[in-house]
This record gives sequence, structure tokens and C-alpha cells, in this order.
Amino acid sequence: MEENKSTLLVGPDDKVGFGEAGFLGLQHVLAMDIYVPPIILAGMMAMTAGQQMSLLQSTFLAAGIGTILQTYVFMKMPVSQGPSFVPLGAAAGVVLASGGVNGNGMATLIGALLVGSIILVILGVTGIFHKIINTLVPALVGGTIITCVGLSLIPSALNSNIFEAPGNINNNIILASITALTLLVSVAISMKFPSVRRVFRTGSIIFALAVGTIASSMMGLFNWKTVADAAWFSLPSGTAFNYGISFSPSAIITFIIIYAVITTETTGTWFAMGAVTNHEISKKQWNMGIIGEGFSCLVAALLGTTPVTGYSTNAGVISITGVASKRVFLFAGIWFTVLGFFSKLSAFLAAIPAPVIGGVFAIICVTIMLNGLNVIRGLHTTDRDIYVIGLPIILTLALVLLPANVTKQAPQIIQYLLGSPIAAAAIAAIILNLVMPKVKTITSEAK
Repeated sequence: MEENKSTLLVGPDDKVGFGEAGFLGLQHVLAMDIYVPPIILAGMMAMTAGQQMSLLQSTFLAAGIGTILQTYVFMKMPVSQGPSFVPLGAAAGVVLASGGVNGNGMATLIGALLVGSIILVILGVTGIFHKIINTLVPALVGGTIITCVGLSLIPSALNSNIFEAPGNINNNIILASITALTLLVSVAISMKFPSVRRVFRTGSIIFALAVGTIASSMMGLFNWKTVADAAWFSLPSGTAFNYGISFSPSAIITFIIIYAVITTETTGTWFAMGAVTNHEISKKQWNMGIIGEGFSCLVAALLGTTPVTGYSTNAGVISITGVASKRVFLFAGIWFTVLGFFSKLSAFLAAIPAPVIGGVFAIICVTIMLNGLNVIRGLHTTDRDIYVIGLPIILTLALVLLPANVTKQAPQIIQYLLGSPIAAAAIAAIILNLVMPKVKTITSEAK
């Protein structure tokens, strides 16, 4: 773990200048691509262009407010909030079953989201959450979950963002390669020339995304029309004040299950962040973190969007840049909030081709996975631990590769788990650690 500590240029409590913090905060925003889930959800719910832009703005606002709350009020760690992919199918199902976007659907969804977020707050206030973590998630399980977090994201980075993204696959591969190569060159320069180490390492991701965006524009793959057509400023028009709030028992039960799944994902994200910053999360931070998670999701619900939870991408960004300052995350939250009102800039970020994001995202995912393996490497493992570590990794790959038609045939509750390899792997690691027999080490004296 000491090795991890030495790789950081700036620790969580270290200060950086406001200009640099703003630059690095934008880098986190660009690397997160949080605009993807709301765009997917808008398509699933057959939203109009105006409703889609409002949902996007609400998501940015919720992510910004949630990031600031977690970083400076509740968990007090460099944590960024963003929308999870897990609730999308359930959210669309609830809305469409309750009359659609223009009926009572959004009000029903908002009501279910509010109840689930309040339950998260209660878990933290009562201290139950830390007791659960302390009992079920020792370092071995935590390291396994971190590994599975990174591993589960790699296929998405390659398939969704590159191989299966809109456009010609050869152009997509070229764009992703240009972006990834720029990132690697920036990191290599920082290693080779100590005098410019900080500039090239801390700015490596934004340099890569900038070069990728310029290349995409030169190739005619950047959609400037969507940027030109977007308004400069606007307010979200799809909030709880517009749609209202309605409570449906079936929708509430559905989202209690969804919140359990995404909370498991978030736990993995926090472990990953603790690993890259060489920080052991305290009892108070666990409880305050879940309270912050609840309030973040509460804000998201009132703004009319799906839950914003701890985002695992940022742990990888910190590994690459070496900057973990909470001030940077404060500015990331500010950037997200600005994007919630600055429609033109939101449209610009949404127009960046997926392969540009994918080229960076794939490398970020690998760094998360390797941080998990580093945690495991520092532990004294036994034969039983091989299965505690190995089977969740197999399960992660199996669920990532599982054909979609198989998932759709499963019961709805099972579909939520099948749709979240991280949650399924975490549950498997916890159960295996509990049931696999622990063999006592025989000392030389006993022999």
C-alpha cells in the first residue's frame, strides 16, 4: 500500500490552485461521460428532444450537487456522483406502466426514488451500514470487489464506446487509438522529464480527449449541428415540481431492490477510491457516505432523474493523474452544476464521439482493476482465498458476456442482478468468504 501512496502527486487534503483545480475538475467531468445514461433512458421512454435535454440537465445538476455534498459535507473523500446504468430498465418500466412521460409515469418514478433514498439515509443515521460492511466486507472481499469493478467496465469501454458505437468501426478504432496513444505519450513524457511531470501527468486525460475531439472534427465525425441548435442557457423543465409525486407500492418495492444493488456497486467504488488514495475508510465515513448517497439520490429524484451514485471512473483518473485533492472534486461538482444550466456546453460534451471517450475509458478501467489486485497482493492468502477471489472474477466475465436474450428470460428481480456484474460479484465474494472453511495456520512449534 505504501507504493500507492508514493504515486500520488497531490493527496486528498492537499490544496491546489483554483485555476489548476478547475482544469483538473473538468478533466474528471470529461472522463465520466455521465450524459450516456440519461440519453439511453430518454430513448427508452420515447421522450421528445426537449424532454431529453431537460433530463440531461437534471442529471448534470444532481451529479454536481451530489459530488459537492459527498466531498465536503458527508463522506469528506474525493468522491464524484454520477448516474448508474442499473436503474434504467426499471425506471423506463415504471414510467411506461404508469401512463408514460406525459401521464402519471414520471410522478410514480419520482415517488419510488424518494422512498428509496430516504431508506439509504436511515441506514447511515442508525449506523447499520457500517456494521454490515464491517461484518461482511474484509480487505480480501474489498480487493476482489475493486478488481471486479474495473474488469466489468472494460467490455463496456471497448464494445459500447468503440466496436458497437455509431459510425464506421474502422474510424472508431482509429479515434480510440489516437486518444489512447495521446494519453500514453503524455504519461510517458511525465515519467521521462521530471521538470514537466506535473503538467503532463495531471493533464494527460484532458490532453487525450482534446486531441481525440480535434481528430474527430477533422474526420467529419463531430456533430457540430447539435451544438449549434442548442440554446445557450435554460432551466430543467422535468422536475418533481413539474411532474408531481405519486406513490405506487409495486414501484417502491422495485426501487428498494434497485437501491440495494446500486449501493453494493457504490461500496466497490469507495473501496477503489480508498485503495488509490491509500486511505482506510473509517466507521464514521461509511455511515456518512451512505447518508450522502441518500441525499444525492434525493436531490436527483426531486430534479426528475435517476439516482446519482459513487462513480468508479474517478478512481482510475486519480491513478493516472496522481491528483486526489478534494478541491478538484469540488470544481468537478461546480462544472456539473454549470452544465445543468449551460445547455450549449452540455450539447458540446454530448457530441464528443463515443470512441474518443472509449480510448481513455479503457485505460482507466484497467487501472481500477490493477488497484484491486494490489490490495489482494498485500494480503496473506490461503487456498480458500483463491476461490473467494477467483469465482467472483469468473462471474463478472460471465455476466458481461451473457447474451441479452438470456437475461430477459429471467425473473425481474434476477434481471437487476444480472444487469449489474459488480453487485453480483460483490454478493458472491461475500457469500464465499462466509461459507468457505477457514484453515488454521499450523505454526512450527505446533508441528
